[in-house]
Amino acid sequence: MAEKNTADIGFEKQIWDAACVLRGNMDASEYKGVVLGLIFLKYISDRFEDKYNQLVADGDGFEEDRDEYTSEGIFFVPAGARWSDVSAKAHDPEIGQVIDDAMRAIEKENARLKDILPKNFARPELDKRRLGEVVDLFTNIKMIEHGSEKDILGRTYEYCLSMFAEQEGKRGGEFFTPSCVVRTLVEVLQPFKGRVYDPCCGSGGMFVQSAKFVENHSGNINDISIYGQDSNPTTWKLAQMNLAIRGIEPDLGKYAADTFLDDQHPTMRADYIMANPPFNLSNWGAEQLKDDVRWQYGMPPASNANFAWLQHMIYHLAPGGRMGMVLANGSLSSQSGGEGDIRKNIVNADLVDCIIAMPTQLFYTTQIPVSLWFISKRKKRAGKTLFIDARKMGVMVSRKLRELTDGTKEEYKNEDGTSKNDIKKIADTYNAYVNGTLEDVKGFCAVVDTEKIAEQDYILTPGRYVGVEEQEDDGEPFEEKMARLTSELSDLFKQSHKLEAEIKEKLGAIGYEV
Repeated sequence: MAEKNTADIGFEKQIWDAACVLRGNMDASEYKGVVLGLIFLKYISDRFEDKYNQLVADGDGFEEDRDEYTSEGIFFVPAGARWSDVSAKAHDPEIGQVIDDAMRAIEKENARLKDILPKNFARPELDKRRLGEVVDLFTNIKMIEHGSEKDILGRTYEYCLSMFAEQEGKRGGEFFTPSCVVRTLVEVLQPFKGRVYDPCCGSGGMFVQSAKFVENHSGNINDISIYGQDSNPTTWKLAQMNLAIRGIEPDLGKYAADTFLDDQHPTMRADYIMANPPFNLSNWGAEQLKDDVRWQYGMPPASNANFAWLQHMIYHLAPGGRMGMVLANGSLSSQSGGEGDIRKNIVNADLVDCIIAMPTQLFYTTQIPVSLWFISKRKKRAGKTLFIDARKMGVMVSRKLRELTDGTKEEYKNEDGTSKNDIKKIADTYNAYVNGTLEDVKGFCAVVDTEKIAEQDYILTPGRYVGVEEQEDDGEPFEEKMARLTSELSDLFKQSHKLEAEIKEKLGAIGYEV
């Protein structure tokens, strides 16, 4: 299933398949930390030992100097915690304790990793023989030989996250947003420079894709600053490791915390916000937050946090900031609990820049149809909103899962033979809208004045505005076509009656009356 979601997954799948021998009777949520922890340990050891060997070759005696490593963003791995030390004891009965001790030693030497790394390898339910076998496999694969070490380990980490999300079902959605959804947000927002914020960051996918965007467009990753938080302690740690592998230093708050009740960045104003908050969250703390300064457009209902998330993010936008978020489709039209009034106030404040209706089956964890909301504090097209109906886009990569194409897969072609690239089509449509060159396309996109949205009672469902896709005229006059079609239908009815009689006759012959 998920193995089609990465451009080149040979190595990633090899690691995943190897790690799966560890599972035994453990839940996916439990052995997730084991698998990702081993990937992380192997990665930082490979990077450390690569630099270590270089310093030894230099002959100046600096190979044990911490500063030689930290100055280049390399984690210092002390003697006894290096992969070579771990692999030498792969078949010792206490291999689990060896790995736990290595994790503790690394945390002690690297303040950024304090209380982040998993230290549960010694527990009885983890088969030590199998653990040793996986350590052997990792030992035989020098990860930095498979391309850029950050890229390959990042891809492996992301691949394993997607597989865990699939296996954990609904719970998997707490830490993983499909990369095609994230990349659509990123390609529209184009976060080149400034503060990037995600108030429910999960495993950090929004930040990873932002960094990739900057690198792919020859920008400097140091031009963006990362801020976020997450309420789940395990997920918060996954994000820290995910970003550390990619050389990104985030501020995810001092600890895992509830965004509404314990905002870790109360004064921060972001240039870009990207988020996929929990859909239709109830019991989010409304009673304690009735007079909160964030509810500038109305008090969100206690039964649903959709508009609490939306307003929290608007509050944290810088004066010229822009944001993109994933919301359940109900938020486009709901009138309950005052949501219609909140939506009206946000539209009248001229904040809604673009709404995209997404296709179904993009998520491992839910079939709820979703939309992307793009909000801007300083819209380039004042008084106008772009609506895109992307529900027909994407390709099925399995029986259950759809993916927006990105132009990298040869098997998905347009009619003219070019590779399908849904993400680029959406981003190009948005850019043309911003530049004032976009023409409405029936059934796909429309630029709409705020007055027209008001006429629709501030409902933001794209289908209301883009209309129905025009059908190509086949040249057959309407009257002739109807006569032909009704004649064909009559013939089909006659055939069905004949088949019905034959079936009844055969059933009657063996003693069954219908």
